[in-house]
Amino acid sequence: MLKTDNKQHIWNVFSSPTKNAFFSPDDFGEEEQLIAKTAEQFVQKEILPQIENIEQHDYDITRRLFKQLGELGLLGVEVAEEYGGFTLGKRVSGLIAEKMGYGGSFSVSFNIHVGVGTLPYVYFGTEQQKRTYLPKLVSGEWIAGYALTEPDAGSDALQAKTSATLATDGSSWVLNGEKQWITNARIADVFVVFAKTIEGMTAFIVERGHPGVSVGPEEKKMGIKGSSTATLVLEDATIPVENVLGQVGKGHLVALNILNLARLKLAFANIGTSKQAIELSVNYSKERKQFGQPIQQFSMIQEKLADMAINVYGAESAAYRTAGLIDEQEAEAHYIAKFAMECAINKVQSSEMLGRIADEAVQIHGGYGYMQEYDVERLYRDARISRIFEGTNEINRLTIAKALLGDCPAIELEEKQNSRNAQFIYSSKQLLHQGLKAFSDCGIQREEQEYLRLLADSMIDIYVMEAAFLRTENSLSKDCQQLMTNMLCEEGYRRVKCNILSSLASLDVNEMVKQALLNDAQTIDVPMYYNSILTKRQIAKYVIDSEKYPI
Repeated sequence: MLKTDNKQHIWNVFSSPTKNAFFSPDDFGEEEQLIAKTAEQFVQKEILPQIENIEQHDYDITRRLFKQLGELGLLGVEVAEEYGGFTLGKRVSGLIAEKMGYGGSFSVSFNIHVGVGTLPYVYFGTEQQKRTYLPKLVSGEWIAGYALTEPDAGSDALQAKTSATLATDGSSWVLNGEKQWITNARIADVFVVFAKTIEGMTAFIVERGHPGVSVGPEEKKMGIKGSSTATLVLEDATIPVENVLGQVGKGHLVALNILNLARLKLAFANIGTSKQAIELSVNYSKERKQFGQPIQQFSMIQEKLADMAINVYGAESAAYRTAGLIDEQEAEAHYIAKFAMECAINKVQSSEMLGRIADEAVQIHGGYGYMQEYDVERLYRDARISRIFEGTNEINRLTIAKALLGDCPAIELEEKQNSRNAQFIYSSKQLLHQGLKAFSDCGIQREEQEYLRLLADSMIDIYVMEAAFLRTENSLSKDCQQLMTNMLCEEGYRRVKCNILSSLASLDVNEMVKQALLNDAQTIDVPMYYNSILTKRQIAKYVIDSEKYPI
């Protein structure tokens, strides 16, 4: 069961926030838009022209880009001013991560640096540690890495074997072990490293220059080739005792809390890359002619473009909703844990969305999409890692479902609303509530992961549906947004219904009890469906006219 304060937080997911409390990208002001434009221009002018050299591991270029980003102030958005940053919060950092999502594998290096590479010092560092490391990281003088995964400890990362022993004189720790698949490994100047002590998992600040620290050769990867990935080797590595990050034996708090934020940041990057795929696809579909006309005039191509835009609208609505909720809390580590479920939702939803969109982008390009001279080929390969990064999507689904199962008795539904989309959301919540209650009554165990997956997928759809609905209700310009919200709510409801009925039908209970549960689920009111074919044609027209994601 969850702690009491977290329970109240989970209950609130089932009661819509007020419109005034909801944040969406439509709410950014001129200052934030200028920051976004700066990041966008940097990608277009500095990163993309060098993408081939970056993919060939020209680290001099990568280091130069980091220093330029530091000069622009784009590395210190979540760092306090006294250490060289700006304290602009998760919404603005998400906006920058989204724009950097256009930057191919360099965006991976960037996100690791500003996320898991820097935030451990922000939330868990001593004053001396902050003053020593944050100014260097914010300026781009130093590049950061994060070392958690090991050859035998992937999803179960807290079972790492890397050890740390306190020296007899108490002045230093001696670390031994290997950390695998470490992003920025060959360019990083400092790493947050996790090792086992007698007291438990502990986080350490390990500089590349510390005795006993070395880095293995570059891994040969399917995608994200321009980001450095290698093994960090610790052989009697001597680390000063003052380089413990957080408390000895409490390193799991550093790891889990920072990973929550990393999942949200990855979601923003996935959104940016998805928008890039839309832009590449719509422009190619305008130029490519078959049967005497541009292929964008064919309705199945239009349907693909519409589905891309619909999915991005849902993903960005959910991600900025979450960032806004986190920014409302005080910037302290113990608040981050409250948003583990939301961060997991965004990570799963955005990464799988990107996978679908990248696949459709290649399909729209046809045979050319399979050729390396076209950007969608690289984008397709790069996209695959997002479902594995920052905890596999299977692990994140378990995080979502277990949070829900821990709070089933407390969930209350808000009053039913009149609009069609509000009814879809309300009916979806009713279905999920019935599923949760049935699982609780039937004693479904946390080891029965197929049931948990169905619960998690239903919660993801509901969160995205509601985020899009609230965003559109708040928007002053609703035409295209309303059409996309209509599709998100209808199609989301259909998936929720399918998931819950499938799970109820699979319960190992008396057939009469099972039939009663299924009958109750089938009686939930559903509004009339939209004309999805016409709606998607209208959305596609917005995409084609804009020649990009239309919002």
